[in-house]
Amino acid sequence: MQRVFGYARVSSKEQNLDRQIDRLKQFVLPENILMDKASGRDLERSAYQALKGTLGLRAGDTLIITSLDRLSRSKADIRKELQWFQDHGIRLKVLDLPTSLVEVPEGQEWIVEMINHILIEVLASMAEQERLLIKKRQREGIEAAQKKGKHLGRPRLQVPEEFPEVYARWRAGQISAKSAMKMLRMAKTSFYRLVNQYEGCAVPKGAE
Repeated sequence: MQRVFGYARVSSKEQNLDRQIDRLKQFVLPENILMDKASGRDLERSAYQALKGTLGLRAGDTLIITSLDRLSRSKADIRKELQWFQDHGIRLKVLDLPTSLVEVPEGQEWIVEMINHILIEVLASMAEQERLLIKKRQREGIEAAQKKGKHLGRPRLQVPEEFPEVYARWRAGQISAKSAMKMLRMAKTSFYRLVNQYEGCAVPKGAE
């Protein structure tokens, strides 16, 4: 027997699920709607994992969501989940994507596979274009900053007036790194960053 489930998600406990649930109730019995109040950054959410577990979705079932980002915020994860649904014979309907709601005549299940395949390919293309756009913007930002002579990365630390003398004593083995940090009133991370900046090279591993 084919079953129909609904899934709703918001990112935090303070957010309200009512709007999604009201839309899902037009297609799904209330008792078959599962809900999560959890971030979409990963897929380890209790209700969603229950849907995919032994008591949840199986071949021939339908899962209805209001939009693709209810599955995840990651296009790569969405694509992976769509592939999982397709591999397990589960129909996914997305209320914000009318093409996914097409009713399929019996014996023409290939239409569902085609729709899922199109969704997977579109998302893959979108993810790739987004990745290329981010890289392009990063490259343009770096080039623009370099033309203006700006320093990229973390802000450079200001060199304390007494640093050269304390640094020389530390490098000569006259004082320990902890003593040098105390004299300069600097945290360990800041001290070694400043050493790196001062020397213009990486700090040797185990330097103390």
